[in-house]
Amino acid sequence: MRVAIAGAGLAGLACAKYLCDAGHTPIVLERRDVLGGLVAAWQDEDGDWYETGLHVFFGAYPNMLQLFKELDIEERLQWKEHTLIFNQPEKPGTYSRFDVPDIPAPINVILSILRNNDMLSWEQKLRFAWGLWPAIVRGQDYVENMDKYSLLEWLERQGVDERVNSDIFIAASKALTFIGPEEVSATVPLTALNRFLQERYGSKVAFLDGSPTERLCQPMADYITEHGGEIHLNSALKEIQLNPDHTVRNFLMRGTEGQADYTIEADAYVSALSVDPLKTLFPEPWRKLEFFEKVTHLEGVPVINIHLWFDRKLTDIDQLLFSRSPLLSVYADMSNTCREYADPDRSMLELVLAPAADWISKSEADILSATLAELEKLFPDDFGGDNPTQLLKHKIVKTPRSVYKAVPGSQAYRPTQTTPISNFYLAGSYTMQEFLGSMEGAVLSGKRAAEAIAT
Repeated sequence: MRVAIAGAGLAGLACAKYLCDAGHTPIVLERRDVLGGLVAAWQDEDGDWYETGLHVFFGAYPNMLQLFKELDIEERLQWKEHTLIFNQPEKPGTYSRFDVPDIPAPINVILSILRNNDMLSWEQKLRFAWGLWPAIVRGQDYVENMDKYSLLEWLERQGVDERVNSDIFIAASKALTFIGPEEVSATVPLTALNRFLQERYGSKVAFLDGSPTERLCQPMADYITEHGGEIHLNSALKEIQLNPDHTVRNFLMRGTEGQADYTIEADAYVSALSVDPLKTLFPEPWRKLEFFEKVTHLEGVPVINIHLWFDRKLTDIDQLLFSRSPLLSVYADMSNTCREYADPDRSMLELVLAPAADWISKSEADILSATLAELEKLFPDDFGGDNPTQLLKHKIVKTPRSVYKAVPGSQAYRPTQTTPISNFYLAGSYTMQEFLGSMEGAVLSGKRAAEAIAT
């Protein structure tokens, strides 16, 4: 079977990979000149990489880890010490750690919380545990039903101390969804917590040893072409053209460099686009169907990723860090965490600005200035004194619409990978699967779309 797939992000590439495994022929069509979609990366004039986001892999990503195994690239994951590290704004330049012991779950995570005494009091820990108890005991069904509340509303209903929200959940919400606990559906962080509590190494993180485009997406593309599939960059989907019965007749592709538009015909068709561009491509007859009307309620969240190269080492920590800054979400010194970006003498900080809705339209100069002001608080010794660190260069990547905005009620709008159109399928982390808007969700959605096509 010949299958046309619009989009060469993780969802589209995963769909194509698993279609190859089932003996089919995928044709992947990507409008840009780079693989990866929301995990794309580029090299600058110095050969340094900059990315769309700070991409970390969790032990609770079974489909992603299986994919690495199937591609025989497991060694490219650099696993870090099993710990969560938070900056302490009230004590600039210091950190608070939740070290997870190597014992069975959920005892390991519970002990990591109980043994941390510099962020939460014992009373706050007990309230935290009591508030989480229903989610632990009643499982994912309970978690899904909490989609009617924001995380902040859920915490208040459970009597969880405000300090827990300000110290833990603001940072966690921004890291998981790029929005704060007052906006995010309670289902999202509770789903992540359930995973971390169920799996011994669920909260352990890894970084790739290089850029996602080169070290993950390219091996997927190579696998696809080696098994008879096709990858076409600079190939933008212009229109989904229909048969009289409203099934897909072909993909109309936009011609480049003055060339005429052309069509791609296949036995089945997949959109692996982000939800925002997909909504603009729905043919008029489809818009009347409830399935597609629901999808129009979803929208992507803005994200800003910042890369800063400095003239000295700011930290030797080889791990993801939660900044607890009102502006910044998570960050890492990629010169420590990533083999290809390694530098023993200089730091390259990669930081996520979130929530980014108020910043996405601002100038790079404004974003850079605000980020450096926050870093002065995180690294007071390096930015102060007679010999402050110097910024060598920077790169800022804006994504106006990234993963879907996981606000309360959004679960009801997330579509399945199969659609009412018999030869049209969806892949993308916004589609319904249990890993929400994430790299794992993207891979799982592509895998499920491929399975639906193959059956």
